[in-house]
Amino acid sequence: MIIAVDGPAASGKGTIARALAAHYRLPYLDTGLLYRAVGLNVVRGGGNPSDPDDALAGCRFDDLLLSDPKLRSEDAGATASIVSAHPAVREALVERQRDFAARPGGAILDGRDIGTVIAPHADAKLFVRASPTVRAQRRHAEMAGMGQQVSVDTLLAEIRERDRRDSTRDTAPLVQAADADLLDTSLLSIETAVQRAIALVDARMAAR
Repeated sequence: MIIAVDGPAASGKGTIARALAAHYRLPYLDTGLLYRAVGLNVVRGGGNPSDPDDALAGCRFDDLLLSDPKLRSEDAGATASIVSAHPAVREALVERQRDFAARPGGAILDGRDIGTVIAPHADAKLFVRASPTVRAQRRHAEMAGMGQQVSVDTLLAEIRERDRRDSTRDTAPLVQAADADLLDTSLLSIETAVQRAIALVDARMAAR
C-alpha cells in the first residue's frame, strides 16, 4: 500500500504522515528533508540556492545530513523552496523518492508532488491544507518551543511567499491531485486530523 500525503508548509501533513506510518506499520519518508538537505548543502558550500548549477551540485550529499537538526529550521525550509524550483534538482531526487515508494509492502511519503509526480499510482492520496494564518501561528508556536523568536507576521509573509513559489513553479508545482482526498486541518486538533486521515485512507482501500 502506497500513501501519498501532499500539502503546503505547516499544514500538518508531516504529523499526519508519521501517524499513518505508525498506524499501518509502513516505512515513511519526509521528502521535504531531501530538498532541505540540498539547500543546506548549497549554503554550507558557499553556493547560491537560486543558481541552478549550485543547486544541482548540492544534490550530492551524504545521507547523514538528513539527521542534521538544522534541517528543521525556518531558514532551511525557505532555502528548500528555492532549490526545489530548479527542474534539474527535482529530476535528481525523483528516483530516490520513487525507489522508496516501491519498497515491498508499500510506503508513506509526504511532500509537494507525491500524488502528482512521484507516486501518481498511489493507493490513497491526501492533500492536507490549512489557512496561512493558522499555519503561521503553528510555526510560531513550534519555533518558540525551540527558543526562536520570530513574529507571526514575518512567518505569515514567508509562508505566503513559499506557497507562491511552490504553486507557480514550472516543474511539479504544488497542486492537489485530481484523485486526492482533501483534508483541511485549520480547525482540527492533531488527534482529530489523524483520525480523519485514517478514515479517508481506509475508505479508499475499501473501495479498491
